[in-house]
Amino acid sequence: MARKRKELPVLEEITITDVAAEGKALAKVNDLVIFVPYVVPGDVVDLKLTRKKNHYAEAVAVKFHEYSPVRAVPFCQHYGVCGGCKWQCLPYEEQIRYKQKQVVDNLTRIGKIEMPDVSPILGSKKTQFYRNKLEFTFSNKRWLTEQEVKEDVVYEQMNAVGFHIPGAFDKVLAIEKCWLQDDISNQIRNAVRDYAYAHNYSFFNLRSQEGMLRNIIIRTSSTGELMVILICKIVEENEMELFKQMLAFIADEFPQITSLLYVVNNKCNDTFNDLEVNVFKGQDHIFEEMEGLKFKIGPKSFYQTNSEQAYILYKVARDFAGLTGDELVYDLYTGTGTIANFVSKQARQVIGIEYVPEAIEDAKVNAEINGIKNTMFFAGDMKDILTQDFINQYGRPDVIITDPPRAGMHQDVIDVILFAEPKRIVYVSCNPATQARDLALLDAKYRLTAVQPVDMFPHTQHVENVVLLEKR
Repeated sequence: MARKRKELPVLEEITITDVAAEGKALAKVNDLVIFVPYVVPGDVVDLKLTRKKNHYAEAVAVKFHEYSPVRAVPFCQHYGVCGGCKWQCLPYEEQIRYKQKQVVDNLTRIGKIEMPDVSPILGSKKTQFYRNKLEFTFSNKRWLTEQEVKEDVVYEQMNAVGFHIPGAFDKVLAIEKCWLQDDISNQIRNAVRDYAYAHNYSFFNLRSQEGMLRNIIIRTSSTGELMVILICKIVEENEMELFKQMLAFIADEFPQITSLLYVVNNKCNDTFNDLEVNVFKGQDHIFEEMEGLKFKIGPKSFYQTNSEQAYILYKVARDFAGLTGDELVYDLYTGTGTIANFVSKQARQVIGIEYVPEAIEDAKVNAEINGIKNTMFFAGDMKDILTQDFINQYGRPDVIITDPPRAGMHQDVIDVILFAEPKRIVYVSCNPATQARDLALLDAKYRLTAVQPVDMFPHTQHVENVVLLEKR
């Protein structure tokens, strides 16, 4: 017989005092720290505890007694259910203030290193429709909101296309309007959904691995180009014909699409880096543009998802690098070579390294189409490519620019950087916590001399941070 879960209490009239990690806010009751989503400092609420440990707890607000004077009204109809854009309830000025605080707290608390003054965060001019890429999931298990459950109605249509619900991998919230990407994204997604409903297309079931429609990815660009990737599972012969009928509908309905692609994914996961991408109409790529440079973006390419703020971010990185034209620069985790090609005019040579082979091929093409002759690109796992032998062969870098994934840099990579002893290291990070950890490991030989946060993702807790390290 299963043990009955202990009912956790409701704490009444608790004042929210600060912003915490993961988009949550916090309150303190005696020595207990409580993490709460969808509230802001200054709110006075009743809290229903959902999880309790010795020194911290998690809770949800079940009643508001007083709203904070800094609270904003969320603009999205899916706010509070979708799981994204959790900081819509904070005015943007407050969001970037707390992001600045997050950077400082991480560098001082985790890094425990001597800190220079942190430059004021560079906010985003666009706070809505700022993304250039979104991915939506098809599911035959639509998530019902709390209100819909209370209505106790039998819904005929349980298929949905939208975002995964946090903590429920097989459930998808039906999205009507997302405020993150140009509205063409909403138009395409909803048109595909309605066509699928009208023609009885099957939506994917993540548990049983059945159903045709799996994912749709929409990429927009600063050049006005538009890429749509439709991903399906095909088992029966007639399903491919049906699938191509849907693609033809999309092509006819949205002639502005410049790259209409499709992928057949019969695997048990949603990744498609190892699968063939097929062109149904148009090109197999789109272009981004930055300072007159063109960057080819393929279906598997990584590119910063906020194009306008990416330009700001890369300008900061280039300024920190302090290039005079004589330097050998290593660009680690180069992606499609955006930073490498962006700084190449100010360097003697730039060497870019990236894990994804297709991205490296794009990086080479990007150099070629822009007439850049002083870049070299290598594909492979960073810790396997960037070795002492590699440095002995290609030269010790004067400057290293590194932009690793959220997990930060592998210890082997840090060891090789310390061996290479560049004069300057420019570290671009989407996770100040792992950045701070890495900075502590580099502290023996490097001094932190500049810190510049950049907000790429308004209404979320995420923040990019660029630091400059100079050799002691």
